[in-house]
This record gives sequence, structure tokens and C-alpha cells, in this order.
Amino acid sequence: MSVSTEHSQTMYRRQVLGMPVALLWGFVAVACFMVGDGIEQAFLSKYIVQLGFTLTQSALVFTVYGITVAVAAWLSGVFADTWGPRRTMVIGFIIWVIFDVGFLTLGLSTKNYPMMLVMYGLRGFGYPLFCYGFIVWIAYVSPKHKLSSAMGWFWFMYSIGIGVIGSYLPSFTIPHIGFLGTLWIAVGWILVGGLMGVFLIRDKFDIKETDLPLKEKVRELLSGILIVKERPRIITAGIVKIINQLSMYGLPIIFPIYFTSKIGFTTSQWLQIWGDMFLVNMFMNVVWGFIGDKIGWHRQVMWFGCVGTAVTTLLFYYVPLFAGKDYWLTVFVAILYGVSLAAFVPMSAIIPSIAPDRKGAAMSIHNLASGISNFAAPAIVAGLLPFFNIQGVVWTFAVIYVIGAVLSYFLKVDQKAVSEDSPEMRTDSAVSYNN
Repeated sequence: MSVSTEHSQTMYRRQVLGMPVALLWGFVAVACFMVGDGIEQAFLSKYIVQLGFTLTQSALVFTVYGITVAVAAWLSGVFADTWGPRRTMVIGFIIWVIFDVGFLTLGLSTKNYPMMLVMYGLRGFGYPLFCYGFIVWIAYVSPKHKLSSAMGWFWFMYSIGIGVIGSYLPSFTIPHIGFLGTLWIAVGWILVGGLMGVFLIRDKFDIKETDLPLKEKVRELLSGILIVKERPRIITAGIVKIINQLSMYGLPIIFPIYFTSKIGFTTSQWLQIWGDMFLVNMFMNVVWGFIGDKIGWHRQVMWFGCVGTAVTTLLFYYVPLFAGKDYWLTVFVAILYGVSLAAFVPMSAIIPSIAPDRKGAAMSIHNLASGISNFAAPAIVAGLLPFFNIQGVVWTFAVIYVIGAVLSYFLKVDQKAVSEDSPEMRTDSAVSYNN
């Protein structure tokens, strides 16, 4: 893969607060794309139940989707390196539109459960190819000393899309056009974001077809898994990374039913509560990055991430149960949950620092673990609901976070050596929804 020397030098100069100017529309495209992809996150499970399916069946839909997301997240770098970031983004864009329309028309509209599983599952290949393909573009265009800032901008825009607008917007549209109408609005956001990414990004990225064939790149990617034998601690770090996002992907499956049917909030109120959580979480990623550099990465993950999220997950469930329909008190505990969830941000620095000589392979484990969370969380919900109620599922997540705290104790790294050797791995700019 090559970028002309003149072009590289130009891109080194054209930075605004760490953002490559030539990729500006790409960042905007990611935000729009993730609005469309995330708009259903906090209400789709409730809608599927309202169509007559069980909560367990709803969780299985998310589980199948999570499997394809994990696979696509793992392979996106190989595809971007082989076909180029723009082409990879186009493929992700097309996949998302085709299979989402299929999901809405052949699945939800006809209440055809097998088609819901197939279409929503295949749609899961879309957003990782689009968004993670763009990450590769950022990595090649950005100067090394500005890379973490550029990545921070990516995750900031990603979070605005999926977490903030994607949560608030349906709270206003559902009362007027319903669940299905809101899901069709998502297609519009995807079209806007996808077309921006395809046509408006000014950078002309040059890929040499003779670089490496796909077969060799896939073999290279698979060889990265061998790092778990060379550095066994990466397995521990990968497990903690999976634990990081379990409740974030699991609670939106059970909480829409819990908060609207049990507590008495409207769907719009629940969506705004979830959006408030994400809004605070987005900014706390930055704050926790600075704190982690001061108090120690593994210590922060262990106490504030794992233990903190275990406690706040339970508070998120029990406070509304005992206090009743108190909107602002519920918002408060949701914010506490978002704050503790953001404390996991140093994991993006811990994992590559365990293998500083093989950061690429280490980050492939990081991305794979992030993807696994997408299906592990709904799989836990689907597996437990037939035997336990929502309360039992919440307690399971809390216990898993406590286990994560024990594992985090073994993730001590030499932060000073990592920071001095590789500035791009510093957590003070590791702003990430996928923290």
C-alpha cells in the first residue's frame, strides 16, 4: 500500500486539532451512519416482543447479529488493506442497506422470524466494514504523532451517532410515526452517511493491487491469533475487554420492557434516559483517560470499571424498582452507570502494551474481543431468561464484572515505558465508545 510522498507531506500539514482535513466528510459520514445503525438499539427488542415474539427470541436476533459484527470487525482491516478503505466502505454501505430493507420488509412487516434472523444477522456485516474501513484510512493518512488524536475524533463522532442522536431521536419520532416508521428513518441516515463516505471524502488513497493478495493477508490476520500462545496475558486482557461492554449490549434488550412495563416510563422517557447515559459516557471517556494516566490503568479498570459497573448496573435496576417512576433519579443512576462504563478506556492501551513488539496482532485481539461482546451479551440474555427473570440476568452481569475485577489485577503494565515508546497508545486521547 502506498501514498505518494507529496501527498503524505500535504496531509501532515493539514490537521485541525488532530483531524485530517481531507477526511473531514468521512468523520461526518461515520456520525450519520451510526445514527442509522444505532437508532434501534434501545427499542428494537421491545418492538419484537410487541409483534408477538418472546424476549428470548428477541435476544437471539441480537445474538446472531453480534456474531456477524464480530467476524466483520475482525476482517475489516484485511479488506481495507486489500481493496482499499473507500471500496471496503462501499461494500459495508451496500450490505447494510440491502439487508436492512430485507429485515424491515421480509422480517418485521410480515412477522417472519426466520427472515428476521437471517436479514438482521447479515446486516451485521455492514457497519464494521464501513466504520472500521474508515479507521484504516485514518491510520494511513494521519501522522504518527497525531494518530491518537485522529482516532479520538473518530470515536467521538461514532459516539455522537450511535449513543447520543441514536438514542434521543427515536424518543421524538416513535410517538408520531411508530417503531417501524422510525426504523425506516434509519435507512435515510445510512443513505446520507454512506453517500458522504463514498463521494465527499477528498483524499485519494492509492492502493497497489500487487501489495499482498487477499489469501496472504488473511493468513497474516490468522497468524495474529498465535500471539495468545506467546503472550498468554493477552487472553486475560481480551476477556476483560469482552466483559467491558456486556451490560451495554445486554441491558438494551431487557430494560426497554422493564422500564416501560414494570416501572411505568414511556418508551420516549426510557430512550432519553439511555441517551443521557451515553452523553455523559462520551465525555467521561476523555476524563478517565487523564485519570488513568495518573492512578494506573489496571487499577482504574479494576476498581472503577469492573467494580464500579457491577455496582451501578445493580443500581440501574433497583433504584427505579424501589423509588418508582422518578425520572430524574433514574437519570442520575443511568449517568453513574455511564461514568463507570467509561472507566474501561485504558483497555485500548493495556492490550497493545502487553505485546509492544506486536501491536498489530494485539489490536486484532482487541477488535475481536470488542466484536465478541456484541453477541456474548444477547447470548447471555437468551440463555438465562428461560430460567431466570430480568433481575437474575442483571445479577449475572454484575457478577461477571466482579470476575473481571479479579482478572484485571493481573493486567499491570509499565505505563511510563509504553507512553515514552509509543505516544499513540496514550489513553489521554483514547476517546472511545468502544472503550
